[in-house]
Amino acid sequence: MHLEIECYVGSGNDVKRTIQEFEVNRTKKLKLVKRWYDNVSSPKHTLSAGAVVFNDEGKILLIRGPRRGWEFPGGIIELGETIQDGIIREVKEETGIDIEIIKFCGIYHNLTSSVCATCWQGKVIGGELQTSSESLEVGFFSIEEALQMVTWSNFKERIIKIVDEGEHPFCISF
Repeated sequence: MHLEIECYVGSGNDVKRTIQEFEVNRTKKLKLVKRWYDNVSSPKHTLSAGAVVFNDEGKILLIRGPRRGWEFPGGIIELGETIQDGIIREVKEETGIDIEIIKFCGIYHNLTSSVCATCWQGKVIGGELQTSSESLEVGFFSIEEALQMVTWSNFKERIIKIVDEGEHPFCISF
């Protein structure tokens, strides 16, 4: 079946347009709108936060995750959440420990995966160590022990920079 629509334009000239032509134009417009929307609404970067958390003995909090081994706690910041609230939440979820943010230290920007990882110092203010689905083990370790245990990517370097006040603020792109 072939349908036609009649449109009257100008001074009474009859212009016939097929439904097929109408659908082609409509499809082109929808594709343009979708491309624009994808470019505007899709996040270009993921924002994460990680913290080197000190206890009263000056030891730092580490988790052993199922994928990356030993690392300091952290994760992705949720929509509508401040970065500070996000790192406090992540530490609590992964370790059971309540923290206070002491200092913003810097950012690591992974150009390949478009992740901006903010780095913080924190201190323990409460809670009790506990594991989660994201942490197979949790504990406090001396900086020397932690640097021996952490092997994933540049996480050892991150600990060194977070602990060294002379490095703040830093912005590392890789």
